[in-house]
Amino acid sequence: MIVDVISGNPLQYESQVLALGCFEDDRSALLIPELNEVLGGLIERLYIQGEFTGGLNKTTFIHSLGNLPSERILLVGLGQKDALTCDRLRQVAGTVVQLARAKGITEVASMIHLQAGTMEEGVAATIEGAMLANYSFNRYRTKKKGENPIERFSIFAPGPDHVPLYEKAVTETRIISEAVLFARDMVSQPSNVVTPPFLAEEGIEMADVFGLGCRIIEQEEMEQLGMDALLAVSRGSRQPPKLIVLEHLPNRGERPVVLVGKGVTFDSGGISLKPRDGMEMMKTDMAGAAAVMATLRTVAALRLPLNVVGIIPAVENLPGGSAYKPGDVLCSMSGQTIEIVNTDAEGRLILCDAMWYARRYEPRAIIDIATLTGACTVALGTVATGLLGNDMDLKHLLSQAGEATGERVWELPLWEEYGELMKSDIADMKNAGGATAGTISAGWFLLQFVGDTSWAHLDIAGTAWEEKGRAYVPKGASGVGVRLLVEYLRSRC
Repeated sequence: MIVDVISGNPLQYESQVLALGCFEDDRSALLIPELNEVLGGLIERLYIQGEFTGGLNKTTFIHSLGNLPSERILLVGLGQKDALTCDRLRQVAGTVVQLARAKGITEVASMIHLQAGTMEEGVAATIEGAMLANYSFNRYRTKKKGENPIERFSIFAPGPDHVPLYEKAVTETRIISEAVLFARDMVSQPSNVVTPPFLAEEGIEMADVFGLGCRIIEQEEMEQLGMDALLAVSRGSRQPPKLIVLEHLPNRGERPVVLVGKGVTFDSGGISLKPRDGMEMMKTDMAGAAAVMATLRTVAALRLPLNVVGIIPAVENLPGGSAYKPGDVLCSMSGQTIEIVNTDAEGRLILCDAMWYARRYEPRAIIDIATLTGACTVALGTVATGLLGNDMDLKHLLSQAGEATGERVWELPLWEEYGELMKSDIADMKNAGGATAGTISAGWFLLQFVGDTSWAHLDIAGTAWEEKGRAYVPKGASGVGVRLLVEYLRSRC
């Protein structure tokens, strides 16, 4: 999708559709009176008759009938004026794009951001919503009729002086949005394509394109490092495990932020086999890995003056003659021993070794992101990402980033009593704690492998995949975590 910035009178601009934001409680907002006059009082009548109220995401198409250069006007509700936020602008922009696509429109000129003033954040939110809503994954469809992606999305600047500022916002927003789309593509791909070696090759290619450092740690080196927890998960698969390390280190000598993303490219549950229904969705168990890879390409493209390292443990969890089993005892890279009571609690096993490896960087913080527990979906549904950690400041910054991006997080406790669930009679700990507090006990497990390093855990089990489709998150992979992590990292610069 081409995104361009234009200045001038929007009512004199020719487009297939001109999108205009309208408040529920203020009909005197920008250009509404002028447009109402040109259309012979039509907008006022729509309000009076209740056909259009300005309610959030409510829409009405008006044919200009030659009264304006644009063929159609799309009125889209912004809700109450005082309640307008950047995320509401994202939603509205997404609504505009999805509605335009449904009607076969390929070009949209937008004024919705102008109702929020001329702030750069409003422009960025509008472009973000439009680009993310324009997404569809159709790589394996031989017939692609009826999808109608928007080809051009134009936004108006209030004057020529604002054009450079808007263009800067567009450039940065495109970088971030394209990274989200990359993550969505990765998660949407089938698991016979996205394997641990595939992720490793993607990492190598990404490093070459974006100027990142890249190192692939192979199975033999993992064995030398003592990563028995990670290696155990991969033993039932013919696909070799990979530990992918991506580095953005513009400031040599400064401690980095390390991001760790769970990369289980397919999770059958192993010997503790998952139920048949829904198992095809276990291709999405590498959504954390996709988020970390997308974040690293973004920080490199934005040239953030902050050292960031991404670590992706990539494995496939399958049953087989050599697969690890309930009752096994593993020795992690940290030296701590783990009794296996459930081979479907595998994500924490690959993360614990990757996080211990991350400590070699002496990081200022470790943030792991993973589709870790179904219990998180039970607790928080598909709206919020679970947040746990040992550092209040880090958790607060992530919460702020979540509010800013619309990728909201909700903190769960890590009280020491939850550790009782993970006690083992024969090892230092078990890898699963039973039927209660599943997300918290998984977080407690990970806490044992960070030492005194500042750490936060993001459980995206409920937010990595959108079942129904929302304004700027079409049905399918959401790409969650990318915008959240980028916003957090920008706040640290």
